Amino acid sequence: MTLEEQIKIAVEGCDVSLYEITNAKDNDSNIFRVTITAVGGITHDKCQEISKIISPLLDIQEPMKGKYLLEVSSPGIERKLKSLEHVQASVGENIKGKEYSSESFKGKLISVEDDILTVLDEQNEKFKIAYNDVLSISTYYEWKK
Repeated sequence: MTLEEQIKIAVEGCDVSLYEITNAKDNDSNIFRVTITAVGGITHDKCQEISKIISPLLDIQEPMKGKYLLEVSSPGIERKLKSLEHVQASVGENIKGKEYSSESFKGKLISVEDDILTVLDEQNEKFKIAYNDVLSISTYYEWKK
């Protein structure tokens, strides 16, 4: 079993989902970043709990050569959606993106069925986009004035 699979099992055992695992470098520090999500959001306490659970796994199977920092966090309210699973988990949220044809789109994600996204635009009109036609997509938060 890979380290990512072990981390996924540990995270899901705490009623959260694994969003992604990335390696980063900040100044001279290597960072092993585990990003988690849950319906209703992620708390600092939940990040701390996950960190304590997966830390022993990393002691056995080091994820990076040399010293590194473990960071457990949420992907944030405005985040890139890097996979179809990320898009499916964002139904009901505001999204914006760009298609390969250079067309931009923006609105509320209503549904994802058979890799087709249904979006409600700012004029309350629905439109559909094939996931395979999407170049980039992210969530955004509508700040109230």
